[in-house]
Amino acid sequence: MFSRLGYNIKQAFVQINRNKAMTFTSVLAITAMMLILGVFFVATININLFAEVVKQDFDMVELYMEEDFPLDSIKQIGTDYESNEGVSKVEFRSKEDALEIMKSRWGENGYLLDNLGGNPLPDSLIIYVKNAETAETIANEALDIEGVEDIKYYQETVDKLTKTTNFIQIASLIVMLFLVLVSIVVVSNTIKLTVFARAKEIRIMKYIGATNWFVRGPFLIEGIIIGLISAIVSTGLVAVIYDNIMSIIGADIIRILSVPIVPIEYLAINLAIIFVALGVGIGSCGSVISMRRFLDK
Repeated sequence: MFSRLGYNIKQAFVQINRNKAMTFTSVLAITAMMLILGVFFVATININLFAEVVKQDFDMVELYMEEDFPLDSIKQIGTDYESNEGVSKVEFRSKEDALEIMKSRWGENGYLLDNLGGNPLPDSLIIYVKNAETAETIANEALDIEGVEDIKYYQETVDKLTKTTNFIQIASLIVMLFLVLVSIVVVSNTIKLTVFARAKEIRIMKYIGATNWFVRGPFLIEGIIIGLISAIVSTGLVAVIYDNIMSIIGADIIRILSVPIVPIEYLAINLAIIFVALGVGIGSCGSVISMRRFLDK
């Protein structure tokens, strides 16, 4: 078994060496396909993460109060909302507390907020609700309440994010299917050249009793090697591009905007698994297709 595997691997590398140009073309085509898929994967994962974080705020509506609006009146508004069956609790957040929270989000750069010369943030009421319907009702009616200057409610944002995520998922699936088919055809044509070059040798092997799988072995390994090389190259490229983009944006800006970003380590590991499986699958399918007609003769 191991001797046959060794023979198949050796012959696969011999065939790759004989057809360097076509092998390079196959690797380039599959790598390009995986790069496009990697872009969709990275975008989808980050949008999904952001949508999930935003959905955590689905159970709350924050009312920003007007400047110098009496504290007693603010608390009375909170008491009125607490009597609502759809409200679980109401929390008052002073402008001082809001500033401290912002400082903590800014991390090491929080000290910059000390030079504002004043606190521009408003007092607010955070209303925690039991369902999205109650949140929407409160959001629609809150601006009519005296003392309420603005509200924070993410329903519309989440709806847009959900639509965007669904669109990206559908688009990535269509692109993936198309590019996978193209890659299989490219690999298949590459291996066909090797098959034609070894046609006489293969016929002799068949004549003396070699099985189809014995003949197919080196070509199957060749396709797998092409897929693996493409997977490694594309994973590295996507990881480098993503890391550079994050460096350009800057961790401080991401922290200040409170935008969650998927770590490069998580993406690299999952991309490697997906790309290796995809590359091996494409290479194997291309090999099997290229040999089918020849071995069936």
